[in-house]
Amino acid sequence: MEKKFRSSCLIASALDLIGDKWSLLLIRDMLMMKKKTFKEFATCDENVATNLLSSRLKLLESLDIITKRKLSTNKKENIYLLTQKGLDLAPLILEIAVWSDKYVREYNHQMNEYDTHTVDKKLLIHSTQKNYEEFVQQIVE
Repeated sequence: MEKKFRSSCLIASALDLIGDKWSLLLIRDMLMMKKKTFKEFATCDENVATNLLSSRLKLLESLDIITKRKLSTNKKENIYLLTQKGLDLAPLILEIAVWSDKYVREYNHQMNEYDTHTVDKKLLIHSTQKNYEEFVQQIVE
């Protein structure tokens, strides 16, 4: 898959690859909600269309952000797991959550609760990544 970039800017180049909302929400669902199957992703609150879901999963796989596998117990169903490259997006995803809690709540009062005042970001990032790694170990064993 050929990658096209708008400019040489570091931020713009990253956004050209993973900056659409569906890619970021899929990474969020994998990292924070431990979703791993197409069916689980399709049930997200944001109501992603199945054709968009399929294309984003293929894109993230082509970028080596996720891998597609089969479970040893179910050879029919694909599961998707974050690679190390995908797991390294945890700080970005968590920073967006912290920023949103701080600045977006005034526009959307129904957002999930998230206490940004007592958050040790480094500890949160580390524990989120470690929890995901443990989740993956349980699945692939």
